[in-house]
Amino acid sequence: MNAIPPIAPLPRDQRGIDDDHLNLLSIFHFVAAGFACLGILFLMVHFAFMHFVFTNPALWQNQKQSPPPPEFFQMFHFVFIFFYLLMGLWLLASAVLNILSGVFLRTRKHRTFSIVVSAINCLQVPLGTILGIFTIIVLTRNSVRELYEAGLRRYI
Repeated sequence: MNAIPPIAPLPRDQRGIDDDHLNLLSIFHFVAAGFACLGILFLMVHFAFMHFVFTNPALWQNQKQSPPPPEFFQMFHFVFIFFYLLMGLWLLASAVLNILSGVFLRTRKHRTFSIVVSAINCLQVPLGTILGIFTIIVLTRNSVRELYEAGLRRYI
């Protein structure tokens, strides 16, 4: 019968490297959440500006060409509101998920959750993609998996 040889304990250097990588990744997940919050702020400023432009008829009075009919502005305004709400929800979800993932990476809990968040981050080109790929690479290492399974938690 084929007996599986016991797994040798990892050298201290690999645990230190894994610990450093997980700490860096948790910081970068917090930074990604900060960027998502900045994106929400930018979206709110952009919406305020566009709302002012589309709902202020005084801006369109002294044009050489006749302005589009008000129905056009109403339809266009609803499309923008839908877009802003959709992007705002996406950025809010991204911020919350990245904060949770950063906390979980720091405390060495819920490894699968962090992998899923990293896969979602890959949709945010280019910085989210880089963060997502590196997080997936680190979290799928056998040494990191053993670190999570051993329950070696680091508290905030």
